[in-house]
Amino acid sequence: ALARRLEGHAGVRGVLYPGLPSHPGHDVARRQMSAFGGVVTLVLAGGLPAAERFYDRLRLVARAASLGGVESLASLPVHTSHYGLPEDKLREAGIDPGMVRLSLGVEDASDLIADVERALEAD
Repeated sequence: ALARRLEGHAGVRGVLYPGLPSHPGHDVARRQMSAFGGVVTLVLAGGLPAAERFYDRLRLVARAASLGGVESLASLPVHTSHYGLPEDKLREAGIDPGMVRLSLGVEDASDLIADVERALEAD
């Protein structure tokens, strides 16, 4: 629900989630998976400054260096899993500075959507 809601949002340049028909691996995922999983990656318009503002504004979704748990978590790959890589290596790895990874937990979808939309509000 969150991935669908954010696809096309003005503050979001892209949503990477295999459950979306727009994802390049959607057909393979549909054939191979019984469900699409709980990790949604956003690429925010405005790059790293926008991702950092978004990250700081989240209230329900907790900050995390790694993803996994029953609670919803957020991670900025340029500050965690890919920290310290030069720009050319980030590009090679497909990591955009505005990328935010969300591991969605057991919270109600409407609460998660409200938290993420509030965090995306323009300054």
